[in-house]
Amino acid sequence: MKRILVIVSMGILSLGWSITGPELLKKLDALSEMRTDITARVTISQQKGESIQKLEAIYYRRDADDSFLIVMTAPDKEKGNGYLKVGENLWMYKRNTRTFQHISRDESVAGTDARSGDLEKRKLSELYTVARDENNLEKITEEKLGSIPVYKVELIARVSDVTYPKQILWIHKENFLVLKALAFALSGTLMQTIYYLKYTQIQGRYIPLQQIFIDEFDQGNKTIFELSGISFDRIPGHVFTKAYLENLSK
Repeated sequence: MKRILVIVSMGILSLGWSITGPELLKKLDALSEMRTDITARVTISQQKGESIQKLEAIYYRRDADDSFLIVMTAPDKEKGNGYLKVGENLWMYKRNTRTFQHISRDESVAGTDARSGDLEKRKLSELYTVARDENNLEKITEEKLGSIPVYKVELIARVSDVTYPKQILWIHKENFLVLKALAFALSGTLMQTIYYLKYTQIQGRYIPLQQIFIDEFDQGNKTIFELSGISFDRIPGHVFTKAYLENLSK
């Protein structure tokens, strides 16, 4: 921590303590890392104009070997489709053609505004660095999101294989949970706004139970991503394989 001048939301200069970029990213990484396997039911509600589509899936994640699997269970036209990540490899599986396709982290999940990169474990401190202004000061400010005191921080990617090369986060000052995020394309175009509406704390880690993804590029589209039925039972290793996903669709 370092002592600096900060500008509060009312525009008045005050002398206080402010967190540094590396400290902030380290705290976010620590809160999100899962020390055990996790299985959960996923409900994805996609709104496009007046149309609303609801999808259901089962989500498996193991941070120990950087793997996840999401298997669609409803509706029938999506049942058996899935997304598998093992290490640096990320595949999309189509039941009707029984084929796997290598995809990038910005691949849409079942045509929704949620991205496959949103489901994996990757440390923010390894992917991003805090942007700096013309005076070489970190772009971290203290303000309020509604009535909640937050840190607003601008991040730029330090690696190329990220879903979005620039993000702006609003982070709760007391518990360091991300409450809102803006995601930008390389051109600087705002692509997506994400709201983290509900968290649960289990075994000292925080899991977002409800997120809303708003498509800023195609106005009127939004996706609600919800987790339920969370379990921390050990997941057998064969679950994170192509063979397991193929067998589910037989």
